[in-house]
Amino acid sequence: MHSQKVKDFLIELQNEICFALGDNQGEIVIRDDWEKSDANRLSGSGSTRIIEKGKVFERGGVNFSDVSGSSLPSSATLARPELKGMSFRAMGISLVFHPKNPYVPTVHMNLRFFSAGEKVWWFGGGIDLTPYYVFEDDVSHFHRTCKDSLDNLSKKYYPKFKNNCDKYFYLKHRDEMRGVGGIFFDDFSELGFDGSFELIKRVGRSFLPAYEPIVLKRKTVKWGSREKEFQEYRRGRYVEFNLVYDRGTLFGLQSGGRIESILMSMPPVAKWTYNYIPKKNSPESKLYKYLRPIDWVSLGNVK
Repeated sequence: MHSQKVKDFLIELQNEICFALGDNQGEIVIRDDWEKSDANRLSGSGSTRIIEKGKVFERGGVNFSDVSGSSLPSSATLARPELKGMSFRAMGISLVFHPKNPYVPTVHMNLRFFSAGEKVWWFGGGIDLTPYYVFEDDVSHFHRTCKDSLDNLSKKYYPKFKNNCDKYFYLKHRDEMRGVGGIFFDDFSELGFDGSFELIKRVGRSFLPAYEPIVLKRKTVKWGSREKEFQEYRRGRYVEFNLVYDRGTLFGLQSGGRIESILMSMPPVAKWTYNYIPKKNSPESKLYKYLRPIDWVSLGNVK
């Protein structure tokens, strides 16, 4: 019964987001329903919604999956190593929108529900923003919306989850954050099922109010080849994080998941330039001062 409630909510949320950022933006949303059966690894089904070469988004993907397996991989049990090897069920929604306009930020959200064995379950997820050109009021709005979604449950959650996000979306080999953060949590069950599920619903429903106004505000800003080249260069950082550190990507690959759905988060075009350093005081150089923990709700107070 618990799993069905979560599944119904996630599918409803997938539909709402696809309408708002797909149909309502004049985009063509491709629907790919799939099933996977592997007695030795992973079985289940899902629905992937994809935008390719759209008017607003070069690629957008909103994926729902509900899968089961005989043995939890290590990437899913970092905080609970005693569960390694147990049978499991995992369902969730994962989305990424890579905009065409470099002045619109990339956004990511993941919400998931895990159960292991007969009695163990937990929620995880989060939302984070990856701009190429930072508008402080946009990022502040994004963080305030995340905070508002959590404060009615407890005012301790936003600062805790923000700190988690700052630490998680960090490229150690680059010594920089992937973007400007958001909120991130895992292994969450402390409010019981009903309370923990309520938290997931609040986070999920905050996505469109947090991101859609930024898209509407910035999608018509004029841009040229310089901005596009910088966007593609910074997308390389996104690829590096997903392939080296991202637990969701690693879980999918380790458990034998559906490759197209796992890698839908990748940008359609990314670039690596040897020893690239943006010109001093250029618009591109300004990004780097923001790739560290900042109190975005208060705007400008660095930790």
